Amino acid sequence: MSVAPTHSADAVTPVLELRGIHAGYGTIDVLHGVDLVLLPGQVHALLGPNGAGKTTTLGVASGQIAPHVGTLSLMGHDVTGGDTDALARAGLCLIPEGRGIFPNLTVLENLRMATFTGTPFREVQDRAFDFFPRLGERRKQTAGTLSGGEQQMLAMARALATDPAVLLIDELSMGLAPIIVEELYGHVRRTAESGLSILIVEQFVHEILGVADVASIMLHGRVAGHGTPAEIADTLHAAYLGADGTLPH
Repeated sequence: MSVAPTHSADAVTPVLELRGIHAGYGTIDVLHGVDLVLLPGQVHALLGPNGAGKTTTLGVASGQIAPHVGTLSLMGHDVTGGDTDALARAGLCLIPEGRGIFPNLTVLENLRMATFTGTPFREVQDRAFDFFPRLGERRKQTAGTLSGGEQQMLAMARALATDPAVLLIDELSMGLAPIIVEELYGHVRRTAESGLSILIVEQFVHEILGVADVASIMLHGRVAGHGTPAEIADTLHAAYLGADGTLPH
């Protein structure tokens, strides 16, 4: 399957679009008619408590889960049912929950994995170490011995090194101290300023709302609210935001 970007002179083509998605595991649907649109250069935050269907939505968006009903479009092309490798080569990159690095390989060896799209290894290294100088200092270190924050930096560096068109991030803050989360979101902000389209699932609400252009709230497998960070913040605080600044588990 090949995917080519499309452009319209009179309308903005979403880089990623989910329409009427029903999906889940086996015969059990977790998502019940999810609609989601990511526009070029936009940061879209997908918020909600555990079990709301956020990770399943990313699974559909990345091609890992085929919807039972509905369509997935990438840059104006229907890619419903397309395999993950084809979507990755078309410019869609996922940073999964738990970082998805190779803990027994060094930082350099992990970065070499990002050359599958044809990007020269030297270019991959230069991009990674320019964006994350700390990784350059640890280039020969085994990834599993890095701190949690450094491992997440490595996951981001490997994703950005492929020069993706769409970046999907699942729980960037997972298991990290708030000060590290704040630093990582500084990197996300820098990435967003470069014009990359990002769909990010998160429970550290305050940090992501400081970066996002738009936000959606998921509850019980449905998008229950959508709007600007200011609009969605009021809904979150009034409805179900925990006192510690994270969504309840």
